[in-house]
Amino acid sequence: MMRLEVSVNRQPIRPQPSNVGLTKLYLWVLSYVWPHKRVFIGLIVCNLFISLIEMSIPKLIQYFIDVLLPSHNEKLYYSLLGATALIVAFMFVLAAARNNLQRDVQELAGRDLQFDVYRKLHQLGYAHYERHPVGETLSLLNTDVTAVQQIYQSYLPKLIQQVLFVSVMTTVMFMTQWKLSLAVIPCFLLFYLFAPYLTRKTTAFGRQRTENGKLMNKRMYDSLMALPEVRANGGEKWDLNRLLGTVSAYNQSDVKSNYFALVRGSLRSLSISLGAVVLFLYGSQLVQAGALTVGEFIAFLFYYFMTIGMFSFIIMSLATQKSILFQAEAVYHFMRRTPEVYEPEHPVSLPSVQGELRFSNVRFDYPERPGILKHFDLHIRPGEKVAIVGQSGIGKTTALKLIGRFYDPTEGEIALDGVPIRKLSLSELRGAIGFVFQETYLFNESVKENIRFGRPGATDEEVEAAAAAAYAHDFIMQMPERYDTMVGERGSSMSGGQKQRIAIARMIIKNPAVILLDEATSALDGASETEVGLALERLFQGRTIVAVAHRVSTIRQFERIVLIADGQVAESGSYDELMSRKRLFYRLVNGRSEELE
Repeated sequence: MMRLEVSVNRQPIRPQPSNVGLTKLYLWVLSYVWPHKRVFIGLIVCNLFISLIEMSIPKLIQYFIDVLLPSHNEKLYYSLLGATALIVAFMFVLAAARNNLQRDVQELAGRDLQFDVYRKLHQLGYAHYERHPVGETLSLLNTDVTAVQQIYQSYLPKLIQQVLFVSVMTTVMFMTQWKLSLAVIPCFLLFYLFAPYLTRKTTAFGRQRTENGKLMNKRMYDSLMALPEVRANGGEKWDLNRLLGTVSAYNQSDVKSNYFALVRGSLRSLSISLGAVVLFLYGSQLVQAGALTVGEFIAFLFYYFMTIGMFSFIIMSLATQKSILFQAEAVYHFMRRTPEVYEPEHPVSLPSVQGELRFSNVRFDYPERPGILKHFDLHIRPGEKVAIVGQSGIGKTTALKLIGRFYDPTEGEIALDGVPIRKLSLSELRGAIGFVFQETYLFNESVKENIRFGRPGATDEEVEAAAAAAYAHDFIMQMPERYDTMVGERGSSMSGGQKQRIAIARMIIKNPAVILLDEATSALDGASETEVGLALERLFQGRTIVAVAHRVSTIRQFERIVLIADGQVAESGSYDELMSRKRLFYRLVNGRSEELE
């Protein structure tokens, strides 16, 4: 991985607004349903018909009590029974169709959201990864995106069904007996008098739980990644206390959120029970007065318990979704971050890349460290091998990043074969450039697939030829499954020198015109450096090489050495030329015989 030169860069790309209107946020979440509107409309239609059928069942019970039982009409009884069976069978068919449509909506919308987030991660590019901790990104993907998907998977489909059902049932209740309907309204008011306060508390602690959960995920990631360092320094107790502090904060906010949610649920149950008491007391009087038949009263009871239960679900669902929307807000802001590097609208294509590079009056500013490069001019001829040296944090690695368009210059221009790299598509530019970093990332795949990563369409024969050219074939053949051996997480089964030779094999099979090396051998011992050096000699043939290096033994091999000081090219020439001038490079070498800082 490229080494960070400026530690202050881990910050947001730009300040984000702290709050977005919940309506706007919810509409944004629902926008992922719109591309599948036909399926969604089909779901609504199925739910509407199911609600009408469920409404008809209490009416059939009312008819049975008020008409059928007094008449003793056996034929009508069997006819009604048959009709009820057909209606119920039709409802089951509709329910099966609804479940399929509901699954399609939730899977398609959830998939689209997840794909958009991954696409955005790629669009934001390298700058985003340098300025945001990995734990933050993992929390976004594993917690926030998953929470938003719950709206599609659980809450939205049920909410549609319940709203339609309550709308139909409430209408029928008032048409059946409006006085009885009005009598239970005070019981509803009991719930909604205190429910907003309880909901606000639940939501507030829910949001706090979300923030504490993000911090906990970051700490867990740090603990796992730093496990060797922690054990080596005997810091297990310190690390455990640090982690337990975030876990305790998360648990406390979770307990408080659940407490107020349970109190709200208990209040809902109380209001339903009080409504039932009022219903029986007043309903029995209406029946005795002849204003309501027994069948109507039984049907009304069914409507009441079905409606109040679903209405309470709607209120709780909206409150829960409001809590989820606080997590959706993080995804919303993430999706609206602006990439620092854009694809050109009308890219220029290079028929063949020769490898000429030119920096023209380039300036680059980090957010809190302006002018790390300024008035930077450098011309690198095709096939030239150039080493960039200088003190730490002076802008050496930054220059490599600018060539690969990990960032764009604040001012000035960088050209490849005379064409500004901003005018080249990112795929063409990065296809012409190969990177070998200080720490090579190997995927938890086979050796063969890790080499093939350089050119995914390469054949097995081409993979083996590249490995042989990188002096990696011999040690690969000694592995248990040879080229099919799994390398483990981040290449844990390989030494540093072996991983670097795999990286060089990747570059050989990719065959780029320009190779950028960022301290590719600085972390290796003498024996490994010799082996990797032989592989690099093969890689260097016929290509433009730009390398950041510290070791004097490595720098001597390059045709030209460029020393950066104060953001500019301070000296340039061969090793012998620079040493004979006895200026900055000479003093730098004599200041430390083995490495340049």
